[in-house]
Amino acid sequence: QVQLVESGGGLVQAGGSLRLSCAASGRTFSSDHMGWFRQAPGKEREFVAGISRSGGTTVYADSVKGRFAASRDDDKNTVYLQMSSLHPEDTAVYYCAATSKLGLTTDIKDYRYWGQGTQVTVSS
Repeated sequence: QVQLVESGGGLVQAGGSLRLSCAASGRTFSSDHMGWFRQAPGKEREFVAGISRSGGTTVYADSVKGRFAASRDDDKNTVYLQMSSLHPEDTAVYYCAATSKLGLTTDIKDYRYWGQGTQVTVSS
């Protein structure tokens, strides 16, 4: 069993930055690919970013490419999402998730373990 706990959300003005953290416990963290997803009110949860178990590969949704960056520190069992140039449409609850799939995946169905989410609100 994996426990994931997100932190770092909050209220920020458009154009600002936030860094989300996701601390993992209960399993060998380095064996999982990690993903970030978000869910805005009235919308489905969507893929935002992913980072491979090695940290050597990252993938991003088109809507955040060039603005968000995923990273991980296996010594701290933590994955991060650095968010810059935030837009009001980035407002959502952000979740981290873990998958033991062979390859890094953007499919929400492939992620087995989920955190409780952290709210990000971007004001215009």
